[in-house]
Amino acid sequence: MEEKFKESEEVRKPEVVEESIWVAGEAVKKAPKMYGVPTGVEGLDHLFFTSEVQEGKVVKKLLGGIPAYSVTNITGVSDTGKTLIAEQYTIKQAERGEATAFITVEAPAPFVSVGLRERAKAMGVDFEKVQDKIVLIDAASHSKLRENIPDLLATLAYAIKNYKVRHVVIDSVTGLYEAREMLARTVVRQLFNFMKKWYQTAIFISQKRSGHEELTAEAAGGYAVSHIVDCSMVLSKELILTQAQSRIYKKPIGEMVRLFRIDGCRLCGHDTRTHFMEITELGLVKIGPALSGE
Repeated sequence: MEEKFKESEEVRKPEVVEESIWVAGEAVKKAPKMYGVPTGVEGLDHLFFTSEVQEGKVVKKLLGGIPAYSVTNITGVSDTGKTLIAEQYTIKQAERGEATAFITVEAPAPFVSVGLRERAKAMGVDFEKVQDKIVLIDAASHSKLRENIPDLLATLAYAIKNYKVRHVVIDSVTGLYEAREMLARTVVRQLFNFMKKWYQTAIFISQKRSGHEELTAEAAGGYAVSHIVDCSMVLSKELILTQAQSRIYKKPIGEMVRLFRIDGCRLCGHDTRTHFMEITELGLVKIGPALSGE
């Protein structure tokens, strides 16, 4: 056994990968400009900021949306508004004249289009005027795309080139490693690297197991998603059953409280507080005031 190990060491000597070494001054020249992409979700865009120097002082400057070219993970248990945010984001980009590829892993494309149309109506957007800016990739109906990431990425690359796509939504990445969660990190890393290569601003939806703590970024597959992506948003819901909960949330017993938190963003500053969240009667997500009341 020892002899075999020595032989393998001799055959495969460590090599220097020079192209992996960057001087920061050169790397920053290749970096894209930092700006905010409006999300279409009321109360969310002002939670991200950057800094600049004014008269010798460092001041906070609102970004006006999620960072461009970022990969954002949205996680939560069922019925917390994940897909609604993804749909609102998609409609907003289409309204801005920018094409979005919506990879649907859970429901067939025709059913997803109905949800998008409803979200457009609720947002006051004429769906007929924006529908050609939305490219649906139906991985729900085509197992080849769900089970073979290279095929999915080749299909997405084709859509990006032919439809001039600038944004990608995947609902959900969890469905791409269903029943094989040990591969979650590998799958998410492939997707992340692809988005960076093609300069896409991306939204990944990931499902949270019912046993996971509500307000952590952990999802099915462990922390694979949140450890790789640029930004994570956590959605949760809580049924008020005690007087203590009623005092904390300032809501009567029996009501449902929805909460929202940004669980880190490596590209820019962000609000770190937990916020109230609402799903309106028209099916739109709104981010409310901070739980702390500040």
